[in-house]
Amino acid sequence: MSERSTPTTGTAGPVDPATQVFVAHRNLLFTVAYEMLGSAADAEDVLQETWLRWSGVDLGTVREPRAYLVRIATRQALDRMRVLGRRKESYVGPWLPEPLLTAPDVAEDVELAESVSMAMLLVLETLAPVERAVFVLREVFALGYDEIADAVGKSPTAVRQLAYRARAHVAARRPRGDVSPAQTRAALQAFQRAVETGELQQLLDVLAPDVVALSDGGGVRHALLRPVVGADRVARLLAGGWWKRDADRTVEPVHINGGPGLLVRVDGEIDGVVAVRVENGRVTGAYHVRNPEKLSRVARETTVSR
Repeated sequence: MSERSTPTTGTAGPVDPATQVFVAHRNLLFTVAYEMLGSAADAEDVLQETWLRWSGVDLGTVREPRAYLVRIATRQALDRMRVLGRRKESYVGPWLPEPLLTAPDVAEDVELAESVSMAMLLVLETLAPVERAVFVLREVFALGYDEIADAVGKSPTAVRQLAYRARAHVAARRPRGDVSPAQTRAALQAFQRAVETGELQQLLDVLAPDVVALSDGGGVRHALLRPVVGADRVARLLAGGWWKRDADRTVEPVHINGGPGLLVRVDGEIDGVVAVRVENGRVTGAYHVRNPEKLSRVARETTVSR
């Protein structure tokens, strides 16, 4: 469903209290659902279901609207995870999260930027649904264990155990290494120049030894069938023409999921997006999404918040 299905900040005319509260927390709810699902389209459906339930609530009985709304959204997202899981089982080729074009200032909130990054969303994919919900609500949005227990239908003690396991699981797999904004910009510029020219040595200079490249065409567009690992293999892949070189192709630096990325256009049309993971001044991950169904959120900015 589209954003028009739920109230937005652009709602005209008198606004009732329920709508005011929902609009005030809308971006937060979208971010919660997106981090749980990795799909903006499904996150919007969760918002629609959350609004339908919220609009029927007696506000006089609600002490903490934010926690109440997050609880509704979390339960709806958990239900949708089952549907999304079945969809992924029949997905053609590798599955990557739906990329978001985000504002440059998202990167200033380091924790938020990491939580919505492609790399982190792929790590969260390895968690069980309830573990993922607990991790997102606790580590990203700092909800209390009692609030999370209400949201996921578990006891506070069970939630603490789930949080501990999820934290350890993510810590063992999350990308490591801090990088300054200046290093990130420099690495992205070098990466952009290298992929535009196809110069092998330039690519080798900017890629980390253990760089990983993944792509998602959804069975509609050409994409890698499996991850490509290692600077030499990834450099040769890019130098050999990961994208069509016989077309009018442009590569534009953008912010994708709170981090650096490249928006690729072929003959003026959006052909794909590459989210780039930079660590210690080198590119350690390149996540290339070409599935047309996943590119609607890269034509305009999406607001994420905590």
